[in-house]
Amino acid sequence: MKIIFYSLFTLSILMFITCNSPQKDTVDQNKKGAFIIHAKDNKKMLWIPSGRFKMGASQEGEYQREYPAHLVEVNGFWMDQTEVTNREFMKFVEATDYVTVAERSISWEELKKQTPPGTQKPPDSVLMPGSIVFNAPEFVNGLHDYSQWWKWTIDASWKAPYGPGSSIDSILDHPVVHVCLEDAKAYCDWSGKRLPTEAEWEFAARGGLDGKRFTWGDEDPLNNPKLANIWQGEFPINNTAEDGFIGTSPVGSFQANNYDLLDMTGNVWEWVSDVFNENYYSELSHITLCKNPKGAERSFDSREPYAVKYVNKGGSFLCHVSYCENYRPSAREGTTPDSGMSHLGFRTVLN
Repeated sequence: MKIIFYSLFTLSILMFITCNSPQKDTVDQNKKGAFIIHAKDNKKMLWIPSGRFKMGASQEGEYQREYPAHLVEVNGFWMDQTEVTNREFMKFVEATDYVTVAERSISWEELKKQTPPGTQKPPDSVLMPGSIVFNAPEFVNGLHDYSQWWKWTIDASWKAPYGPGSSIDSILDHPVVHVCLEDAKAYCDWSGKRLPTEAEWEFAARGGLDGKRFTWGDEDPLNNPKLANIWQGEFPINNTAEDGFIGTSPVGSFQANNYDLLDMTGNVWEWVSDVFNENYYSELSHITLCKNPKGAERSFDSREPYAVKYVNKGGSFLCHVSYCENYRPSAREGTTPDSGMSHLGFRTVLN
């Protein structure tokens, strides 16, 4: 999240200083529970049948960017049962020698394009590889300034998720984090898969429960912490971990939805391939049906301005009703494509 870091917090500091096919048996793609094991990353993928659903806010009281609900039709596709894990991402890195964005030094020539005219070049010690890490503060002055709990951490990356001295040795089956859109796309290119569209992701997350508030129905997870890995207690000061986890959890630690998909709620946010537009749904209000849907998805270009945001879905272990009740299938956030944080990962799909 390098540019986000500079654009949101760092300026104050500066003032002071597709290839392999899946391996599979013959399957009936119309049958619930059909699955394949993908040959490249050995990942279990489930068949999501084609269908039509209401995409967007299902009930009153949700965020304006989720309205209005609109009818969408999606074609069938295969989807990873779980988020991509540290173990799986490590296999990709070892096979390709790929270096993630968080592990690369920051280019001042690129950075200054995103800063106000006249901004002075920061010292080289600031332009070091790193990422944004969540740190629970002892107290906060309101919830408007999230630099109170998000901290730029030099040398934080997917393999050192909490910064220097940390590792993934004990969390290999947790979702990989600190991956930006470019990193997720690189994994997709290697595995021969792709990121889901926003419509595909939400359709799969709902699991056929059209109009329900959550992936499992309408039961509030605050009343049943065993439903998903989200924040319990007082955000961001004290996570009581009633769900069993302070941070990320091993994939598959919570109940599956009706398509047998795991962790479609909480744990980590997930990249999808659509460009984020706060008003996109309202612009579609005259459309009763859009197939897969129109227009928002486009190919990622690493040269494009980082002011462009892409959609994240599913919420994370940091979501709490007092700050961001985003652990619902219709919830949507936008993140710049260079952003990699300690609560953002991905899963892949295949036609």
